[in-house]
Amino acid sequence: MGHHLAASTGPALSCTSPPLQGLALTMYYTNLLLDVHCISKHILLRLPPFPNLTQLLLRRQSVLVSQEVVGNSVQSLHLVCDKFHFYAHDMKRQVEAHHYCTHYNQDMRQCLIYDSPEKNARLIGVEYIVSEKLFQGLPDEEKKFWHTHEYEVKGGILFMPGVPQAAEHKELEEVAKTYGKVFHFWQYDRGDTLPLGLPQLMMAFTEDGQLNPNLAKSVEDKFGVSFQKHAESRKHMTGPSMGIHPLANPWLKGTGLQSELREVDIKENPSASK
Repeated sequence: MGHHLAASTGPALSCTSPPLQGLALTMYYTNLLLDVHCISKHILLRLPPFPNLTQLLLRRQSVLVSQEVVGNSVQSLHLVCDKFHFYAHDMKRQVEAHHYCTHYNQDMRQCLIYDSPEKNARLIGVEYIVSEKLFQGLPDEEKKFWHTHEYEVKGGILFMPGVPQAAEHKELEEVAKTYGKVFHFWQYDRGDTLPLGLPQLMMAFTEDGQLNPNLAKSVEDKFGVSFQKHAESRKHMTGPSMGIHPLANPWLKGTGLQSELREVDIKENPSASK
Protein backbone atom coordinates (compact mmCIF):
# COMPACT_ATOMS: atom_id res chain seq x y z
CA MET A 1 0.00 0.00 0.00
CA GLY A 2 1.28 3.47 -0.85
CA HIS A 3 1.58 6.46 1.46
CA HIS A 4 -0.56 9.52 0.69
CA LEU A 5 -0.34 13.18 1.56
CA ALA A 6 -3.53 15.19 1.06
CA ALA A 7 -3.45 18.97 1.33
CA SER A 8 -6.32 21.40 1.64
CA THR A 9 -4.90 23.31 -1.34
CA GLY A 10 -3.36 21.80 -4.45
CA PRO A 11 -3.34 18.21 -5.64
CA ALA A 12 -2.82 15.20 -3.41
CA LEU A 13 0.67 13.69 -3.39
CA SER A 14 1.40 9.98 -3.23
CA CYS A 15 4.48 7.81 -2.81
CA THR A 16 4.22 4.26 -4.13
CA SER A 17 7.66 2.70 -4.42
CA PRO A 18 7.56 -1.08 -3.70
CA PRO A 19 10.88 -1.09 -1.80
CA LEU A 20 10.03 2.32 -0.32
CA GLN A 21 13.63 3.51 -0.40
CA GLY A 22 15.28 6.47 -2.06
CA LEU A 23 12.11 7.94 -3.54
CA ALA A 24 11.68 11.66 -3.00
CA LEU A 25 8.57 13.73 -3.62
CA THR A 26 8.78 17.47 -3.85
CA MET A 27 5.98 19.74 -2.71
CA TYR A 28 6.14 23.52 -3.07
CA TYR A 29 4.09 25.63 -0.72
CA THR A 30 4.53 29.36 -0.11
CA ASN A 31 7.98 29.13 -1.76
CA LEU A 32 9.19 26.64 0.86
CA LEU A 33 10.52 23.28 -0.29
CA LEU A 34 9.52 20.13 1.54
CA ASP A 35 11.09 16.83 0.48
CA VAL A 36 9.27 13.73 1.57
CA HIS A 37 11.31 10.55 1.55
CA CYS A 38 9.67 7.15 1.78
CA ILE A 39 11.88 4.82 3.75
CA SER A 40 11.09 1.34 5.04
CA LYS A 41 7.33 1.94 5.22
CA HIS A 42 7.86 5.27 6.97
CA ILE A 43 7.84 8.82 5.66
CA LEU A 44 10.64 11.01 6.99
CA LEU A 45 10.75 14.75 6.52
CA ARG A 46 13.98 16.23 5.13
CA LEU A 47 13.67 19.87 6.07
CA PRO A 48 15.86 22.89 5.34
CA PRO A 49 17.37 24.47 8.48
CA PHE A 50 14.60 26.87 9.38
CA PRO A 51 13.18 26.65 12.94
CA ASN A 52 9.59 25.50 13.16
CA LEU A 53 9.18 25.18 9.38
CA THR A 54 6.96 22.15 9.83
CA GLN A 55 4.68 23.99 12.23
CA LEU A 56 4.37 26.80 9.67
CA LEU A 57 3.42 24.38 6.93
CA LEU A 58 0.95 22.52 9.09
CA ARG A 59 -0.75 25.75 10.17
CA ARG A 60 -1.22 26.77 6.54
CA GLN A 61 -2.54 23.46 5.27
CA SER A 62 -4.10 20.28 6.60
CA VAL A 63 -1.79 17.37 5.93
CA LEU A 64 -3.27 13.89 6.27
CA VAL A 65 -0.96 10.89 6.18
CA SER A 66 -2.26 7.34 5.82
CA GLN A 67 0.42 5.97 8.14
CA GLU A 68 2.14 7.43 11.18
CA VAL A 69 4.61 10.04 9.95
CA VAL A 70 5.57 12.79 12.36
CA GLY A 71 4.59 13.51 15.96
CA ASN A 72 4.84 16.77 17.85
CA SER A 73 8.20 15.73 19.31
CA VAL A 74 9.92 15.69 15.90
CA GLN A 75 8.14 18.47 14.05
CA SER A 76 11.39 20.44 13.82
CA LEU A 77 13.29 17.50 12.37
CA HIS A 78 16.23 18.59 10.22
CA LEU A 79 18.51 15.56 10.03
CA VAL A 80 17.96 11.81 10.04
CA CYS A 81 21.12 9.73 9.94
CA ASP A 82 22.41 6.28 10.78
CA LYS A 83 25.84 5.64 12.29
CA PHE A 84 27.59 3.65 15.01
CA HIS A 85 28.74 4.20 18.59
CA PHE A 86 30.88 2.22 21.00
CA TYR A 87 31.09 2.43 24.79
CA ALA A 88 33.80 4.87 25.89
CA HIS A 89 35.24 2.20 28.21
CA ASP A 90 34.79 -0.85 25.96
CA MET A 91 35.44 -0.62 22.23
CA LYS A 92 34.22 -4.19 21.69
CA ARG A 93 30.66 -3.12 22.52
CA GLN A 94 29.51 -1.48 19.29
CA VAL A 95 25.92 -0.57 18.41
CA GLU A 96 23.93 0.95 15.57
CA ALA A 97 22.61 4.42 16.39
CA HIS A 98 19.76 5.93 14.38
CA HIS A 99 19.64 9.72 14.92
CA TYR A 100 16.74 12.16 14.65
CA CYS A 101 18.21 15.66 15.01
CA THR A 102 17.01 19.24 15.26
CA HIS A 103 18.95 22.51 15.15
CA TYR A 104 18.98 24.14 18.59
CA ASN A 105 20.81 27.06 16.98
CA GLN A 106 23.31 27.61 14.16
CA ASP A 107 26.14 25.99 16.11
CA MET A 108 24.35 23.13 17.83
CA ARG A 109 22.16 20.17 16.95
CA GLN A 110 20.43 17.90 19.46
CA CYS A 111 19.54 14.33 18.56
CA LEU A 112 17.33 11.55 19.87
CA ILE A 113 18.92 8.16 19.24
CA TYR A 114 17.06 4.94 18.53
CA ASP A 115 18.39 1.44 17.92
CA SER A 116 16.69 1.29 14.50
CA PRO A 117 14.31 3.27 12.25
CA GLU A 118 11.50 0.77 12.83
CA LYS A 119 8.15 1.56 14.45
CA ASN A 120 9.04 -0.46 17.57
CA ALA A 121 12.53 1.05 17.95
CA ARG A 122 13.96 1.67 21.42
CA LEU A 123 14.97 5.19 22.47
CA ILE A 124 18.52 4.50 23.64
CA GLY A 125 20.28 7.84 23.98
CA VAL A 126 20.87 11.51 23.26
CA GLU A 127 23.64 13.26 21.33
CA TYR A 128 24.63 16.92 21.21
CA ILE A 129 26.53 18.02 18.11
CA VAL A 130 28.41 21.32 18.19
CA SER A 131 30.42 23.40 15.75
CA GLU A 132 34.20 23.59 15.93
CA LYS A 133 33.86 27.12 17.30
CA LEU A 134 31.76 25.99 20.27
CA PHE A 135 34.00 23.01 20.97
CA GLN A 136 37.15 25.14 21.01
CA GLY A 137 35.56 27.32 23.71
CA LEU A 138 34.89 24.41 26.08
CA PRO A 139 37.03 23.91 29.21
CA ASP A 140 39.80 21.37 28.64
CA GLU A 141 38.30 19.06 31.27
CA GLU A 142 35.06 18.98 29.26
CA LYS A 143 36.68 18.30 25.88
CA LYS A 144 37.50 14.69 26.78
CA PHE A 145 33.80 13.79 26.69
CA TRP A 146 33.52 14.66 23.01
CA HIS A 147 34.27 12.78 19.80
CA THR A 148 34.81 13.83 16.19
CA HIS A 149 32.71 13.05 13.12
CA GLU A 150 35.29 13.52 10.36
CA TYR A 151 36.06 9.84 9.85
CA GLU A 152 32.43 8.77 10.17
CA VAL A 153 31.57 11.05 7.27
CA LYS A 154 34.65 10.51 5.08
CA GLY A 155 34.76 6.79 5.89
CA GLY A 156 31.17 6.44 4.69
CA ILE A 157 29.72 4.89 7.85
CA LEU A 158 27.52 7.89 8.67
CA PHE A 159 24.72 8.22 6.15
CA MET A 160 21.22 9.61 5.66
CA PRO A 161 18.90 6.78 4.56
CA GLY A 162 16.93 7.50 1.40
CA VAL A 163 18.26 11.04 0.92
CA PRO A 164 19.65 11.89 -2.56
CA GLN A 165 23.44 12.10 -2.62
CA ALA A 166 23.61 15.82 -3.44
CA ALA A 167 21.44 16.76 -0.47
CA GLU A 168 23.22 14.29 1.80
CA HIS A 169 26.65 15.64 0.86
CA LYS A 170 25.60 19.22 1.54
CA GLU A 171 24.58 18.28 5.09
CA LEU A 172 27.53 15.98 5.78
CA GLU A 173 30.10 18.55 4.67
CA GLU A 174 29.02 20.49 7.77
CA VAL A 175 28.76 17.44 10.04
CA ALA A 176 32.34 16.39 9.20
CA LYS A 177 33.64 19.51 10.96
CA THR A 178 31.64 19.01 14.17
CA TYR A 179 32.12 17.35 17.56
CA GLY A 180 29.59 15.20 19.41
CA LYS A 181 28.84 14.27 23.01
CA VAL A 182 26.57 11.26 23.43
CA PHE A 183 25.18 9.20 26.29
CA HIS A 184 23.26 5.96 25.92
CA PHE A 185 20.67 5.11 28.57
CA TRP A 186 19.58 1.69 27.32
CA GLN A 187 22.26 -1.00 27.05
CA TYR A 188 20.20 -3.24 24.81
CA ASP A 189 23.34 -4.85 23.42
CA ARG A 190 23.79 -6.77 26.68
CA GLY A 191 20.17 -7.92 26.66
CA ASP A 192 18.60 -5.29 28.94
CA THR A 193 14.83 -5.15 28.43
CA LEU A 194 14.68 -1.73 30.13
CA PRO A 195 17.12 1.21 30.40
CA LEU A 196 18.94 -0.04 33.50
CA GLY A 197 21.78 1.52 35.46
CA LEU A 198 23.64 4.72 34.69
CA PRO A 199 23.84 6.48 31.33
CA GLN A 200 27.13 5.62 29.64
CA LEU A 201 29.35 7.87 27.55
CA MET A 202 29.81 6.69 23.98
CA MET A 203 32.44 7.39 21.35
CA ALA A 204 32.72 7.18 17.54
CA PHE A 205 35.19 5.58 15.16
CA THR A 206 38.19 7.42 13.77
CA GLU A 207 39.74 5.10 11.17
CA ASP A 208 39.23 1.99 9.06
CA GLY A 209 39.36 -1.38 10.79
CA GLN A 210 37.69 -0.29 14.04
CA LEU A 211 34.06 -1.06 13.18
CA ASN A 212 33.00 -4.69 13.57
CA PRO A 213 32.67 -5.94 9.97
CA ASN A 214 29.64 -8.10 10.79
CA LEU A 215 27.80 -5.11 12.27
CA ALA A 216 28.79 -2.99 9.27
CA LYS A 217 27.55 -5.58 6.79
CA SER A 218 24.23 -6.01 8.60
CA VAL A 219 23.53 -2.28 8.31
CA GLU A 220 24.69 -2.11 4.69
CA ASP A 221 22.37 -5.00 3.82
CA LYS A 222 19.45 -3.54 5.76
CA PHE A 223 19.60 -0.15 4.02
CA GLY A 224 21.00 -1.32 0.68
CA VAL A 225 24.08 0.93 0.89
CA SER A 226 27.84 0.54 0.46
CA PHE A 227 30.13 2.26 2.94
CA GLN A 228 33.00 1.94 0.46
CA LYS A 229 31.03 3.77 -2.22
CA HIS A 230 30.05 6.42 0.33
CA ALA A 231 33.72 6.93 1.19
CA GLU A 232 34.78 7.19 -2.44
CA SER A 233 32.24 9.93 -3.09
CA ARG A 234 33.28 11.94 0.00
CA LYS A 235 37.04 12.19 -0.47
CA HIS A 236 36.75 15.93 -1.06
CA MET A 237 35.21 16.60 2.36
CA THR A 238 37.29 18.01 5.19
CA GLY A 239 37.20 17.92 8.97
CA PRO A 240 37.65 20.72 11.52
CA SER A 241 39.53 23.68 10.04
CA MET A 242 41.97 23.72 12.97
CA GLY A 243 42.47 19.97 12.84
CA ILE A 244 41.14 17.45 15.34
CA HIS A 245 41.68 18.72 18.87
CA PRO A 246 44.08 16.47 20.84
CA LEU A 247 41.75 16.32 23.86
CA ALA A 248 38.84 14.87 21.86
CA ASN A 249 38.58 11.09 21.35
CA PRO A 250 40.46 10.32 24.61
CA TRP A 251 40.26 6.57 24.01
CA LEU A 252 42.89 6.97 21.28
CA LYS A 253 45.40 7.61 24.08
CA GLY A 254 44.22 4.57 26.03
CA THR A 255 41.85 6.45 28.34
CA GLY A 256 38.46 4.83 28.86
CA LEU A 257 35.60 6.71 30.52
CA GLN A 258 32.81 4.95 32.42
CA SER A 259 29.97 6.36 34.52
CA GLU A 260 29.98 5.31 38.18
CA LEU A 261 27.68 6.27 41.05
CA ARG A 262 28.90 7.25 44.51
CA GLU A 263 26.92 8.15 47.59
CA VAL A 264 27.41 11.59 49.16
CA ASP A 265 25.81 13.55 51.96
CA ILE A 266 22.70 15.23 50.64
CA LYS A 267 22.67 19.02 50.76
CA GLU A 268 19.69 20.17 52.73
CA ASN A 269 17.31 22.80 51.43
CA PRO A 270 18.02 25.90 53.59
CA SER A 271 14.51 27.23 52.97
CA ALA A 272 12.79 24.05 54.10
CA SER A 273 10.94 24.28 57.39
CA LYS A 274 12.55 22.45 60.28
